[in-house]
Amino acid sequence: MIFFSSGSLVSRISTPTHTVHPRMVRIIAFLLLAWMLTASNGSAQNLPGVETSRQMRLEQLDANHMQLTGLVEIDGDGWQFYADKVDLFTDESRLVATGNVVFTAAEGGRVAAERVEFDTEALTGVFYNATGSTPLLEEEIEPSMFGTQEAEMQFWGEVIEKIGPRTYRLTRGGFTSCVQPTPRWHMTASTVTINLDEYAVMRNSVLSIKGVPFFYLPIMYYPIQADDRATGFLMPTYGASTIRGQSLSNAFFWAINRSQDATVFHDLFTSTGQGLGSEYRYVAGAGRGNFTSYFLDERETTYPNPYSGGNSVIPARRSYNLTGDVRHSLTDSIGARGRINYFSDVTVQQMYQTNIFQATNSSRSYGGNLSGSWGAYSVSGSVEMTETFLGPKNSARYGSTPRINFARSEQQLIGPVYFGFNSEFGNLLGTSNFYQFGLFEKGLSRYDINPTLRVPMTALPFLTVNSSVGFRHTGWSQSIDPDTNQQVAIPITRNLLDMETEVIGPVFVKVWDTPGTNYAERMKHVVEPWVSVRRTTSVDNFDQIVQLDYTDAIVGNVTQFRYGLNNRIFARRSEGGEPVNAQEILTISLQQSYYTDDNAAQWDSSYQSSFGFGNRSNFSPMALSVRAALTSELSGTFRTEYDTDHMAFRTIGTSANVDVGGWFSQTAGWSQRRFVQRLTGFNHPSFLTNYLNSFTNFRTHDNRLGGVYSFNFDLSLQRFLQQRVLAYYNAQCCGFSIEYQEYNLSGIGFFTPVPVDRRFNLSFTLAGLGTFSNMLGAFGIGTGAAQY
Repeated sequence: MIFFSSGSLVSRISTPTHTVHPRMVRIIAFLLLAWMLTASNGSAQNLPGVETSRQMRLEQLDANHMQLTGLVEIDGDGWQFYADKVDLFTDESRLVATGNVVFTAAEGGRVAAERVEFDTEALTGVFYNATGSTPLLEEEIEPSMFGTQEAEMQFWGEVIEKIGPRTYRLTRGGFTSCVQPTPRWHMTASTVTINLDEYAVMRNSVLSIKGVPFFYLPIMYYPIQADDRATGFLMPTYGASTIRGQSLSNAFFWAINRSQDATVFHDLFTSTGQGLGSEYRYVAGAGRGNFTSYFLDERETTYPNPYSGGNSVIPARRSYNLTGDVRHSLTDSIGARGRINYFSDVTVQQMYQTNIFQATNSSRSYGGNLSGSWGAYSVSGSVEMTETFLGPKNSARYGSTPRINFARSEQQLIGPVYFGFNSEFGNLLGTSNFYQFGLFEKGLSRYDINPTLRVPMTALPFLTVNSSVGFRHTGWSQSIDPDTNQQVAIPITRNLLDMETEVIGPVFVKVWDTPGTNYAERMKHVVEPWVSVRRTTSVDNFDQIVQLDYTDAIVGNVTQFRYGLNNRIFARRSEGGEPVNAQEILTISLQQSYYTDDNAAQWDSSYQSSFGFGNRSNFSPMALSVRAALTSELSGTFRTEYDTDHMAFRTIGTSANVDVGGWFSQTAGWSQRRFVQRLTGFNHPSFLTNYLNSFTNFRTHDNRLGGVYSFNFDLSLQRFLQQRVLAYYNAQCCGFSIEYQEYNLSGIGFFTPVPVDRRFNLSFTLAGLGTFSNMLGAFGIGTGAAQY
């Protein structure tokens, strides 16, 4: 048996079925009342709540047979009934209407038939050679799929029966939402059984598109729940790939209740095997969560390799992928969160994922956190693990089991003095796994206590001074032996003072009116110079500290001077009828640091290009960043770091976003790690990068036509890492989406059975019918979430 889930076109049949047949009960009641009044008064013109046509003639043919003829028209509360002749058989509790029988409802539903028979006691009846239609609720449909036509459903049948209080059956009938003289699609079946607000079962059903049979199913189940979340199968999607071969993706949606649902996915790949996945979502009180899993069973597959002239072999293997996120507020003060993004084989991730972010993600992780806050105090405990692959078998793993943090936010202690502290204990993990050399463990336990005092001075509006001093005591359960350079189980501690004074200003401000422009009423320019001096006392055992994160990388006995200049431009303007307010439209920031110890530059995480790289220097690179948001439709960023020792740019990155009237949007970015001679980390081609990326999205205002084009281009090697084209078209009554992607495995992946994987996906939709994407990121969606 095949089911189809909510959003399907058959679900709309629930409306006409619900509005037509229950109203028939009321028609019969009114006709019976008309007969009784006629029998006593000789007229049916004074029925309460009912108006009958004055062109109608009433005859009493015998004691049990009454007949209405002529232009029989009965108006009731929200309905109308028309026929050429109506016969009432009181001894049989039967009503027969013939000749141009039409029933209409105020909601717009309409049924026409040649003949109608109805049992007035059992409340069952039959429409013969009947056709009907009902409007679709506009909030539940995509208007572009109906063009200039009204959004409604048409259905027909040789026989339409009411066989129970909430059950109806169509014999040799069908339906369509394509309201045209020649519908572009329709579904026919030998029988259709409908249980109102529950389901519709079709037997021997055939979907035809432009008169051509598209597929046949011996039995099909369609849910028709009113809330548009119903258990059933979703429409399948088709795909093709150089690696996977042809593919067919199916999904089954289970509406468990109003607060939770689940979807099961199946992918069949003709070349490599098959995949099975699931997604579960729930909302419970102050919490929510979602989990996905995907299991892939591959058989051994051989591909010709044009580079080597031989063959590449993918061995038979099984792999899985797990993702999830759960968040709960346990009390007003305590919250919990868990997450997982884990895959068993990084090469499968790179070969099968069509989403470029997921495909190039070489890190898997999982963790959980429990945190609470009470006034100024907060406590959190977390367990987390992250493993980053440096090749198919090489990886570096780090995390904590657990890490506990206890802190007090800054509170005024006395006068202008503020006091706060932070403390942490963690069982930290650090592992490097190189299959040529083995496993290297760097895990240990560490505690860190850091109380601070801060004294702000803000008496002058144009000058701000903040001074702080912090004491830091840190202990490790293991250390580095200076003689062997090996990690040993010898504890060490570190004590240091961290003192800093930051001065912002004097701040210069200029404000001017711009009455002659349509852009803004007023502009403001703020020039904000700043400087800070930070002194860290000596750390005599720095070389003995196991380096796991930034806490371990503090270089002692160093004074750092940081200085910079911020330029900010504000505009008082409004958009789209919003109130006039000041918006920061442009920010330009320039900063650099000087260190008395030339080793400190390599451990300053404020600069992207120097942390862990570069030669020893007393100066950091000079960092320039620009952020612009000229309008809600136009924005951009730019950042570069310039090496003042070698007089060369180390890194450059920029991005821009353009949105035009909601129908066109463009995002583009460029990033480069440049070659700098004699600078470690920048003087070898393997460290250099130069990438250009673009994402273009457009759609017509009626959403009839739309598409996406994206690419990632390696400027250094002059090759596309991937490019992707997606287009969709919603004609009247039906639509389709197609997607094509070229994915350069040789430029991205660790394992390249073929140089370029060419991928194609096709999804066909009918008006009002939901669809889904597979769990491998087809149609630009990273998970297999159903589109209801």
